[in-house]
Amino acid sequence: MPTDLKTKTAQGFFWGALNNGAMQVLNAVFGIVLARKLDQADYGLIGMLTIFTLIANSLQDSGFVTALTNKRNATHHDYNAVFWFNISVSLFLYLLFFCCAPFIADFFHEPILTPLSRYFFISFFIASFSIVPRAILFRQMKQRELAIMAIVSLLVSGTVGIVMAYNGMAFWGLATQTITFNLMVSIISWIFSGWKPRYPLSCKNYAGSLSSENKPDGLPPHYGGGFGERVFSFFSPIREMFGFSSKMLITSIFNQVNNNIFSLVLGKIYTKVEVGTYTQANKWNTMGASTITGMVQGVAQPAFVEVGDDLERLRRVFSKMLRFTCFVSFPVMFGLSLVAPEFIVTLIKEKWLPSAHLMQILCIGGAFLPIATLYFNLIISRGKSDVYMWNVIAQGCAILGSILMVYAMGGTITMMVISYVAIVILWVGIWHIFLYQEIRYPFLSALKDILPFLLVAAVTMVITYFATLQLSTLNSQLSTANSLLILLITRILLATIIYIGLLWLFGAKILKESIGYLLKKK
Repeated sequence: MPTDLKTKTAQGFFWGALNNGAMQVLNAVFGIVLARKLDQADYGLIGMLTIFTLIANSLQDSGFVTALTNKRNATHHDYNAVFWFNISVSLFLYLLFFCCAPFIADFFHEPILTPLSRYFFISFFIASFSIVPRAILFRQMKQRELAIMAIVSLLVSGTVGIVMAYNGMAFWGLATQTITFNLMVSIISWIFSGWKPRYPLSCKNYAGSLSSENKPDGLPPHYGGGFGERVFSFFSPIREMFGFSSKMLITSIFNQVNNNIFSLVLGKIYTKVEVGTYTQANKWNTMGASTITGMVQGVAQPAFVEVGDDLERLRRVFSKMLRFTCFVSFPVMFGLSLVAPEFIVTLIKEKWLPSAHLMQILCIGGAFLPIATLYFNLIISRGKSDVYMWNVIAQGCAILGSILMVYAMGGTITMMVISYVAIVILWVGIWHIFLYQEIRYPFLSALKDILPFLLVAAVTMVITYFATLQLSTLNSQLSTANSLLILLITRILLATIIYIGLLWLFGAKILKESIGYLLKKK
């Protein structure tokens, strides 16, 4: 990996880790405070609406952010067209969802969802204003700016949510928290990107407002013609990117369905309390997995695009990223699974203990999500949005089919979650089939990159569990908050020492490189 790309990638991983780590810590703090104040029903109501908001976010994005990142010479005209297209689509979607709010409430048999959804859905319209500025920051791998933006936005929105919750506004506070977060992201992303849109049908030239790599190349052809011709010319980048972006759009929607299918299905066939129990479990699993996934997502696609068509170099870059992803993902997620009961009871009270058992299962699958993210980012960087789309659709159908089959057989929510996790793990192998077709990276090579970290992490958690078993038994007898906290801290510290010690004993190169980079940063 050449020095400049290696440096940018390392910096991207560092700031991505700092960003996502700080985000999840803040999310945890705010989540703990809110979970202590609110109950399962409050989270259940928001959980029922989440999938609609995420699908709307995908529709307003329309896959153009990824298309812009893949486009080698994106101009101001490209960004401007995408910006106004996103604003128009998101406004249309909000009006559509506003009208459909009563039907959503009827579907879940919760009348309060009519006004709540109309308020909550404002968040995705606000988010549309940040899509292009964030795409610019992402393309330029400005992870430091993205980190600052996310942390400040979370601090402000989390504070708003807590104040409202403690003033008796319950789920309205959760909805306002999301709206405030998107508003802050939009404002700060505009400040950091330095980008300014131009009115769609203005005949004025585009003044450059990006860095040198994104300077505009002048007006689009025939921009000074009649009204219809100017509209046609203005949105020409949308037509050019539509083949790629439309597949990304469909894929993004299915990704959101895959990730939130339980909230939708459980909301229909179970009570809002049961939905809230699952939502809380998935929340902490998602926070852990997102820390790593976000770190990978922030650098993988831009790095793969920069490597280009040099397959040998691409294999080396992918292999190194895969090892680093496994090095972080397995101990974090397996460790979160290990301490889930103590974590839940200590931080958000015993009323949420049923969530802990679901969380333990989800975290096993969550360890493989960053690996899948790395795989499909390489496939996307190769321009194979159709492969990405059909694979995600197939995975979504498999997940939905397994859930319905378990339900038809009278299975429990736990059995549904187990089937979901099994499919997530097995699907990494499916991703590898398509990756092999692109860069000829052997399956055995991938196993050599993955298995050492998986086995060391698994052995670490087994040793930690049995080493603290007596302390766990004593805690169950005492049943005090302090004893659970001691067990939680002991398990985290012991697992960390054992994992690092085993990797050091086996001479893991990625561990020494990571330590060296951190010391160099200091």
